[in-house]
Amino acid sequence: MKHLRGKLLLCLVLFSGAVLGNTLNQQRNDFLQAEKLLAQGNIAAFTHISAVLIDYPLYPYLQYQWLKDNLQQADQVLSFLAAYKETRYAGLLRSKWLDYLAKNERWNDFVRDYEVTENTALECQYNLAIYNTGNQQQALNAAKRLWVAGDSLPQECDPLLSVLMMSPGFTPELIWQRFELALNKDNVSVAEYVRRSLSSADQNVADVWLRIHQNPALIENNGFLSPQMGRLFAHGVDRLAKSDLSLAVKLWDDRKHAFQIDNKAIRQLERSLAIGLARSRNPGAYYRLSQLPVVDAEVNEWKVRAALLEQNWQHVAEALAGLTAQERQDPKWQYWLARSLDKTGSSLQAQDVYIKLAEDRSFYGFLAADNVHKPYQFSNKPVLLAENELEKLANETDFKVVRELNLLNRDAEAERQWWYAVKKLSKERRMIAAKLAQQWHKDKIAITTLVKADYWDDLGLRFPVYYSSQVHNNAYLHNLDPAIVFGLIRQESIFNKDAESSVGARGLMQVMPKTGMQIARDLKEKWQSEGSLFNPDVNVRYGAFYYKQLLKQFNGHFALAIAAYNAGPGRVAKWLPSVESVPADIWIETIPYKETRKYVTSVLSYAIIYQQLILGNCSMHYSTSCIPAVEKKGLKMKELMLDVLPG
Repeated sequence: MKHLRGKLLLCLVLFSGAVLGNTLNQQRNDFLQAEKLLAQGNIAAFTHISAVLIDYPLYPYLQYQWLKDNLQQADQVLSFLAAYKETRYAGLLRSKWLDYLAKNERWNDFVRDYEVTENTALECQYNLAIYNTGNQQQALNAAKRLWVAGDSLPQECDPLLSVLMMSPGFTPELIWQRFELALNKDNVSVAEYVRRSLSSADQNVADVWLRIHQNPALIENNGFLSPQMGRLFAHGVDRLAKSDLSLAVKLWDDRKHAFQIDNKAIRQLERSLAIGLARSRNPGAYYRLSQLPVVDAEVNEWKVRAALLEQNWQHVAEALAGLTAQERQDPKWQYWLARSLDKTGSSLQAQDVYIKLAEDRSFYGFLAADNVHKPYQFSNKPVLLAENELEKLANETDFKVVRELNLLNRDAEAERQWWYAVKKLSKERRMIAAKLAQQWHKDKIAITTLVKADYWDDLGLRFPVYYSSQVHNNAYLHNLDPAIVFGLIRQESIFNKDAESSVGARGLMQVMPKTGMQIARDLKEKWQSEGSLFNPDVNVRYGAFYYKQLLKQFNGHFALAIAAYNAGPGRVAKWLPSVESVPADIWIETIPYKETRKYVTSVLSYAIIYQQLILGNCSMHYSTSCIPAVEKKGLKMKELMLDVLPG
């Protein structure tokens, strides 16, 4: 009898689970039907079907879709904002509700329902509401703060700014401040708009400023500039430096004393020119940086790089000493400390620094390990989960919404909801969320979530091994190390085959359509379409081919080819030394663009990690035993770091 009762209980559990599953499936169908009815304008039928979805995770989303277009239903809007205040859709609806109140000049209601936000348009409307409900000075003070911006402001700010412009606080100094900020950000249209608020005499000066902004070479013959136009001259020098740095430095040094320029502007321009010289690998950069009266973290870093360009190791040591104690602990600067110690005769101290740094899983840690002939360390420590932690998180309301959106193929909306949910979590719970995203096969989201958790040691999560056949086949075809192809994919798209950049690069290896068309011609293939670049077979074939072409162009130099994959071969050719060869580590450290510096070091370090996966014939997803220090023969970081020869 006991055995029979057990079987009966099991059947009931299974039956109830099936019923719940069917109910959820039915709710999804009802949700989709409700959306169709709403789109058709059949509100009666929409309301009827919505009533049975009240416990469905996407019910707030459904109601938001209706209410955002029916804001006149004030009671229902306010009820929604109260009932679903913890959801993402309450915030979205509140923004639309407040905009509706502002357009209808319901200022008291606006003040009542406003919540602090980063939305500039709403902030402007709130301060207009404050102005219209009696707190005029508070509103004008806020308007001044909003006015002083070099960027264009939303049109919702126009009424508030109009009030400011009619007030006694709208001074010429305030106008000039925004004019100059706009030009500093190269927002000419904003500057031209601001110019209209100046007096006739000041507009003439502004016209000169605009001409110099658009043609900074005019300052070379600057007899038309009076001594009082010092800031204008400084602005022209700063603009000229972007196209002709040498001329800009010469004009500044020769003529700056002829103008009245405030100390702040002088310091800013001196800093900009000094960093510009370092970025352009100018031999005088170190001296120029050393003369700056006020320094900051960026100046100190470029001072180290300028010293490295000189290969003056005493200067490198001095520049490193100028970093803060905390900055010096960065693996990057620890590596250069060891290099400078070694080059200045303190080899034993250098060895100590290298040995300690060799424990770090990074580009610089791998270089340090090579210097002291130590195996690479990987420190794989997967996120440990308590029983049912993933299930508990998945059953929280925010993540139920994500799951439903995923199941309905609303990927963009699901991702927005995911980041809304993750933002609420502690770092510890973000680690659990990362594992949940991994379980849901959302690897890019999983990796990024782990970054937001500030946890770096779950290598199985951070370095997935997907599209292995495409990578290995094309690496073999082009005689490439598959680890570098994996490294490029990891950096370019984080294995998102549908990735598309703001400039149009597509797919796993982020191939530009124009580049793809040329590669198709080179391979004697028929070009299919831009959409074909989302096909992993096509994308990896083209990406591997393109990287191989870059490798040939730069004489087999891995770092140069990787840099060219990111910044373009033309730029990399300009960065080559002009006379003597440069050690590759110095060349990489002195790449002018921070993005490309980080790109190169990341891809090279990722290649070492992926090499261990390939050589170990195992997956970090399932085992920590396959992540010992590298013992098997394979590429070493130093082998990837050939000297960079003159162009």
